[in-house]
Amino acid sequence: MTTVSAAIDTFRRATDLNLDDPIRSGSLLCPPDYTQVVMTGDMHGHRRNFEKLIKYCQLECTPTRHVLLHELIHEQPQQEGCADHSVELLLDAAKWKTFFPDQVHFLQSNHELAQLQNHEITKGGRMVTDDFERGVAEVLDSNDIDEVLNAIDDFIASYPLAARSPNGVFFSHSLPNVSHMDEFDPTLVHEPADNLDLSEGGMVYQMVWGRRHTPALLERLAHAFDVQHFITGHQPQEFGYEVRFDRMIILASDHNHGVFLPVDCRKHYTIEELVQRIRPFAGVI
Repeated sequence: MTTVSAAIDTFRRATDLNLDDPIRSGSLLCPPDYTQVVMTGDMHGHRRNFEKLIKYCQLECTPTRHVLLHELIHEQPQQEGCADHSVELLLDAAKWKTFFPDQVHFLQSNHELAQLQNHEITKGGRMVTDDFERGVAEVLDSNDIDEVLNAIDDFIASYPLAARSPNGVFFSHSLPNVSHMDEFDPTLVHEPADNLDLSEGGMVYQMVWGRRHTPALLERLAHAFDVQHFITGHQPQEFGYEVRFDRMIILASDHNHGVFLPVDCRKHYTIEELVQRIRPFAGVI
C-alpha cells in the first residue's frame, strides 16, 4: 500500500516536472514535428484502460511518443455508498510522469479543476469532491490527509491547458461555449501556470467546462490558435467518440468502448483520416 509520505513525494515530483516540461511554453505544450501524440479522452478512474494505454505506448522503447492525459479522477464507484478511489489512477499517472518526464503530460479538465477549487459537482447523486477525499483517506489508510490533498491541489494547478502540434491539431479537455467567446482570450494558453485565474467563472473555467460549440466558434478558434482540427474530451460518448462540424473529435476513455487517438505530428490530416486513426482500448491485447 502506498503511504501518505510516498504519495506526497510522487505528486510533488510530478508537479515540478509538469512546470519544467521541456515542450511547454506558458500553459501550452508544443511537441516537435518528429513526435507522435497519443490523445486520450476522459478516464474517470478507469484503471484497465490506463493499463492498456501504458501497454500500447511502450514509452520505454518509443522515445518520440508523447501521451496526453486528462480527467483522471471522479470515478463512479461500483457499489452505492462506496468511496471514489480514483486517486489510485491519479497517483499511477503521476508516477508514470516521474518515470517518463518528457513524454507523459496532463491537460487541465473540469473535474480536476473542480477538485482543486472545491467546486461542488454531483454525479449519480453523489458529491464527487467529497467522495474523492474520502477515497484518498481509504486508499492511503489515513485520516490525516490534508498534506496529500494539498500536494494533489498543487499537482492539478501545474497542468497546462492545451497542446498544439505542428501539423495543426489542437488538443484540450474542451473549448469555451459560444456564449463566452467574445470575452474569452485565446492568448491565455501562453500564460504560465502561476498567472492563470483558475477560479469559478474565469477563462480557464470557461475553457474546460464548455459544451456548446458551433461551426463559427470552431472557425474562430482555429484562426486564433492557428490550427485545423480540435481533439477534446469532456462530453460523454457512449460509443467512444463523436465528430462535430468536420473540425472537432470528442473522445471518451472511461468505459469498455473507450478510445484513444495517436497523431503523427509530421503528417497533415483530414478529419476523416484522424477518425481512421482512432483506436479502441478493447483492441489492445
